Amino acid sequence: MTAIDMPAVHIDRDRIIPWLQEYGVYVGVAALLVFNFVFTPNFLSVENFRTQAVQVTPVLILSLGMALVIATGGIDLSVGSVMALAAAMISLYLGYGPVVAILVALAAGAAAGAVNGALVAFAGVQAIVATLAMMIGGRGLSLVLLPQLEGIRNAGIRELGSGDVLGVPYLVWVSVALIAVVVFVVRRTVFGRRLVAIGGNRRASDLSGLPVRRTLLAVYMLCGLFAAVAGVLATARLQASDPNSLGRLIELSAITAVVVGGTPLHGGRVRIAGTVAGAVLMQLLVSTLIKHDLPPSWTQIAQTAVIIAAVYVARERGKR
Repeated sequence: MTAIDMPAVHIDRDRIIPWLQEYGVYVGVAALLVFNFVFTPNFLSVENFRTQAVQVTPVLILSLGMALVIATGGIDLSVGSVMALAAAMISLYLGYGPVVAILVALAAGAAAGAVNGALVAFAGVQAIVATLAMMIGGRGLSLVLLPQLEGIRNAGIRELGSGDVLGVPYLVWVSVALIAVVVFVVRRTVFGRRLVAIGGNRRASDLSGLPVRRTLLAVYMLCGLFAAVAGVLATARLQASDPNSLGRLIELSAITAVVVGGTPLHGGRVRIAGTVAGAVLMQLLVSTLIKHDLPPSWTQIAQTAVIIAAVYVARERGKR
C-alpha cells in the first residue's frame, strides 16, 4: 500500500498579514452579523439596530479622538475619567440651564486634554505616563465634585438622550457629525497632514519647521473634548451623572477599536473608516455574548483576544 502524496499548503504571510491589517476588521464585523442573523433571535429588527447604534456611541466617539492621538504616536488613557468629569459638571451646573451645563462639561474635557497635551508636548512626559496621571486624578476630581450617583431631571437633557429626528436618535446624529468632521480634518486640512507627519517621524517634523508642540497640544485637547462629548451623551442617555462607574476601562475598548481598525500604535497613519468599523466590531462582540447568555467574564476574555490578535497583526506588519 502506497501513501498518497498530499499537496503542500503554503501560507503566504507576506500577503495575509497586510490583508488582515487592511480588511480584517470588516471581515470580523461581517462574520458577527452573519452569526447573529442565523443564531440570535430578533436580531433583524429596527429596535435592535437602534439599540446597537445608541450603545456604540460612547466608544465610537472616544475612538475618533483616540485615533488622532495614536496617529501622532501617542496614547490617551484618561478618556474614561474625562467622561466621568464631564458627567459631574453636567450635574453641578444644570441649575444654570442645560446649554450652560453642557458647555462647561465640554470645556472641562478640553481643559483636561490641554493638561495632557502640555505635559507631552512641552514638558516631555511620555504620553502613557501623563495620561495615566490624568486617568487617576480626573476620576478622583470627579468623585470630589460629585461623590455619588445623581439623577438628572431636566427636559432638555432627557430629550438629548432619548429623542430622535426622522426616527434616528440624536446620539447617532452627533456621532455621524463627528465622523464627518474628523474625516474632513484628516483628509483636507494642514492640521491633519501634520499630525500624521509627526507620528511618522517627530524629529524630522521638528527639524522641517512644523509646529510639533502646538499640534500635539491641539490633538490632546481634541481627544479630551471628544471624551467630554461622550460623557455628556452617556449622561443624557442614562438620565444620571455617575462619576464612580461611568467610563471605567472604556479607554481599552477605544484603543482596541483604533488598532483593530488599522491605525498602527507607533503612529504615522490614521484610518477613520477602520476605526468606526472597529468600534462597531467591539459593540457587536459584547452584544453577541450577552444575547447568548455568556457571563460578563467571557466578554473581557473575548476583548482580550481581539486586542492580542490586533497587536500581533500590527507587529508582524511593522517588521516588513
